[in-house]
Amino acid sequence: MDSRIIKLADMLINDALSLQKGENILIETTDTPADISVALVRAAARVGAKAFVTNTSSAVKRAVLLTSSDEQLKIAAEHDLDFMKKMQAYIAVRGANNFVELSDVPDSRMLAYRTITEAVLNYRIDKTRWCVLRWPNASMAQGAGMSTEAFENFYYEACLADYPAMRLAAQGLIDLMNKSDKVHLKAQGTDLTFSIKGIPAVPCCGEMNIPDGEVYTAPVKNSVNGVISYNAPTLYDGKRFENVRLVFKDGKIVEATSSNTKAMNAIFDTDPGARYVGEFSFGFNPFVHHPMCDILFDEKISGSIHFTPGKCYENAYNGNVSAVHWDLVLIMTPEYGGGEVYLDDVLVRKDGLFVLPALLALNPDRLGAKA
Repeated sequence: MDSRIIKLADMLINDALSLQKGENILIETTDTPADISVALVRAAARVGAKAFVTNTSSAVKRAVLLTSSDEQLKIAAEHDLDFMKKMQAYIAVRGANNFVELSDVPDSRMLAYRTITEAVLNYRIDKTRWCVLRWPNASMAQGAGMSTEAFENFYYEACLADYPAMRLAAQGLIDLMNKSDKVHLKAQGTDLTFSIKGIPAVPCCGEMNIPDGEVYTAPVKNSVNGVISYNAPTLYDGKRFENVRLVFKDGKIVEATSSNTKAMNAIFDTDPGARYVGEFSFGFNPFVHHPMCDILFDEKISGSIHFTPGKCYENAYNGNVSAVHWDLVLIMTPEYGGGEVYLDDVLVRKDGLFVLPALLALNPDRLGAKA
């Protein structure tokens, strides 16, 4: 077994989840080799925890979605929720032999699936210690425009970043966001304002999503006004979207266009909360610089922000409830058109680099040097 797999599994079990003796952990894998499941089971056993493993594939999921009735989905969701309630921790490792495997599943079936399984997702997010990550394969390498070997090297470098140093460096940004009110985003096609007053800033430095590297909060629900144009392509429900442009009035998306406007608006019509925003975040993983249409990587791009329609997280709660949580990414480095972020009218980040002395440690030259 590749020694990096063992190192990754140990980091996930011991650091990201702090799994304890006697606890139950559900390990769900999709389109992954046995090695990562074996490594995670062994790492869990070493701390005296009990591992439960579910293996599936995106092709199987497609078949289920195309053939299942709502009644079938409800039976499965009830089973999954009951099982999840027995878990203290959760890991999902998601590969994909074809990232658009679900692209021909009708919107109506995806809507039914999101709605029926929402309770399982909410319990997992709010009640367990969880971590989600991708698995490096040839399909991901192709999406990143890299050879398989080069992509694997990049993957492990990004996933095994120096998270303790990252947590320390993030404290200045956390403190600043916690005392800030107004946020102003300016970039090509973007002029957006909103408030984050009273909503906590939360660091993600090696705990929930791997690779990690962000600090997030949420906007005051009705405070968002203006326009944002995202420059990273994105996948949702197996469909690809580019050139996403959203117009907000008093917190609500009142206009949404993209390369697939009809399908995008179908997602935003899932429920009332899907047209409001549940997360605003700064990304700063020093090893991730370009989008690869995979949100777990793209939302951590150094010099990016993401502004997320849909559900908010419990620890940065703004009252928005939805079955949707869609992390859409705006990269603000010069290569992608630049941009500026202001907190209470003070310039905090310009062209992807933090400019305040207390935040310089989060820039890629500093974080990369420590990793």
